Amino acid sequence: QVQLVESGGGLVQAGGSLRLSCATSGSIFSGNTMGWFRQAPGKQRDMVAIITAGGATTYAGSVKGRFTISRDNAKNTVYLQMNSLKPEDTAVYYCYASHNSAPYWGQGTQVTVSS
Repeated sequence: QVQLVESGGGLVQAGGSLRLSCATSGSIFSGNTMGWFRQAPGKQRDMVAIITAGGATTYAGSVKGRFTISRDNAKNTVYLQMNSLKPEDTAVYYCYASHNSAPYWGQGTQVTVSS
């Protein structure tokens, strides 16, 4: 069973920072693209940031320059460092993994940014 375990969400004031973590097994992490998506109430789930096995990154335009995705291959963990947070960043953030051409999702972690 594929497990993606997220942590690090919470409540923060606008302008603040949070770091999300997503840990998984080596069989899922190694050689696969990982990433973060988010879903605000009443909206679709959107890509925030993606990182390939080789370390290439892609960001949504709304977070570029504020968020940084990284991966620690020794710990089978992907991170999302979120700086200069805005109220519009409020959402449930989901960890994503692409494994054997299938998508896998974490349970989600709530990020709330107060103005």
